Amino acid sequence: MSAAVTKGLRVFEGATAVITGGASGIGKALAGDLATRGCEVVLADRQVELGEAAAAAIREAGGKATAAEMDVTDFAGVQALMQETLARTGRLDFVFNNAGIGVGGPLERLGVDDWNLTIDVNLRGVANGVQAAYPMMVEQGFGHIVNTASVAGLVSMVEGVPYATTKHAVVGLTTSLRAEAASKGVRASVLCPGIVRTPILEKGGRFGKNVGDATTEQEREFYEKRRPISAEEFARRSLDGVAKNRAIIVVPSSWRLGWWLNRLSPSLGIYLARKDHESVLKSRS
Repeated sequence: MSAAVTKGLRVFEGATAVITGGASGIGKALAGDLATRGCEVVLADRQVELGEAAAAAIREAGGKATAAEMDVTDFAGVQALMQETLARTGRLDFVFNNAGIGVGGPLERLGVDDWNLTIDVNLRGVANGVQAAYPMMVEQGFGHIVNTASVAGLVSMVEGVPYATTKHAVVGLTTSLRAEAASKGVRASVLCPGIVRTPILEKGGRFGKNVGDATTEQEREFYEKRRPISAEEFARRSLDGVAKNRAIIVVPSSWRLGWWLNRLSPSLGIYLARKDHESVLKSRS
């Protein structure tokens, strides 16, 4: 894709992007696709060895990539990486606050520690990325912050209340930031994945948790019925939306129907979520 410059922002040729959770899943796929579009990428992740391997693969394919160890719950570390990237490359076009975990199961089986973990990673991690990058983008006069939420941030979700809570918050954070940042030349978009084949589908990922009754086979059957797409396909479609500066990017597009129904009638959305849950429980009995 050729360079498209708006107030200094490069989309995507010649740009610089930091991707949190970049070592696996959606983050890794975003980094790979961005690199093929001419963007220099920094893969930030707690899993630094996986990040290094992913960055090496991008470089071998002719792209520009580095990896960095980072915990999104540590603001000082997040800020330091943003500052180092800006100092090294001279610009900070994109920040993808993508790192996240899944914490699921009946709410009565979860505890306050589960809430704290989910909020710290899924919400505070995004807030840290925003607060570290946004002042830098305002000063340089351009930038695009892209936060990963979920379709669960747009509709009701059962057996995942803490997760849905944080994802709704990320949607609100992003749309509010988008309105405020526009006058500063900074963009903000939120990605709302449907079901994507990533490690988070397996008991919430490496750092996540699921205390539900479903067996691994039942979980796999549940997701397969909902036609998950690959992380690579999600990244390609999502980045097309980012390039068009869309506010809320729902991929696959079939999940937009649920979002539309929920906006039309929140009560209907809750009812449909409840009925779907009852159907799932019946199938497990």
